[in-house]
Amino acid sequence: MEDIKNEPDQVAKTARYSAPALEKGLDIIELLAREEHGLSQSDIARSMGRSVGEIFRMLVALINRGYIAQDPDTDRYSLTTKLFAVAHQTPLIKRLTALSGPLMRKLTARINQSAHLGIISDDVVLIVGQVDPPSHHVMSIRLGARVDLWRASSGRVILAFAEEDRLQELFARVPLPKDKTEGHLREELAEIRLRGHEITDSFVARGIVNIAVPVFDHTGHTVAALTVPHLERFDDPISFQTCARHVIDTANTLSVALGGPTVPPYEDKTAPPSRE
Repeated sequence: MEDIKNEPDQVAKTARYSAPALEKGLDIIELLAREEHGLSQSDIARSMGRSVGEIFRMLVALINRGYIAQDPDTDRYSLTTKLFAVAHQTPLIKRLTALSGPLMRKLTARINQSAHLGIISDDVVLIVGQVDPPSHHVMSIRLGARVDLWRASSGRVILAFAEEDRLQELFARVPLPKDKTEGHLREELAEIRLRGHEITDSFVARGIVNIAVPVFDHTGHTVAALTVPHLERFDDPISFQTCARHVIDTANTLSVALGGPTVPPYEDKTAPPSRE
């Protein structure tokens, strides 16, 4: 009875401390984060269930602060990289990028493949580091890109070592791919955990094989994943096996720098496996 009695008080307290203008601005930012090509003012108003006049001043404020920009040709609004830059000021991401940058540049120059570093943020994989090799022909992902959690090797290797409570939350909250069940995904995550890394066909491009390795911190938790989308070239002097070995070694070096454990080194037992 006590909980029921106090419920109106809780509602009143929430209403008293609400900040409608702030919530409106955050709604706009979250909406634009999901739109690759931006939205017009009327599109934003329609998506938020508000009038154009209600959001106009908020759009002006966000432009003045540098969080969004308006395309002069299409009048569409889109996010700038400022929010990404602000996120990079957090201690974890700042330390990750500071340590991984030199290692990734050395790795990409050695294997002649691009590499990226991903973390899980807001139930998606966020790319916080990306380096291209000297080669003219590369396969890479944009820095700051947000990728579906279950269809990204980075997310899969992070989750393969996640605690059960976190896994259960994500399975309940994040929609699964149409061709996967929870049981199927759990089997795949168990295989990744046993092996210590994932080598599989890309989920987005034919002919690309992902090499993904977890990165651990001093608590033993996975905080990121180092991934190389391997592009096979004619007469490439660097074999796939050599590439995989260097990727795993680099991820382990980063884990050690963070005070974390490592995964087993690459063993060349079979050809690169395919995902069914």
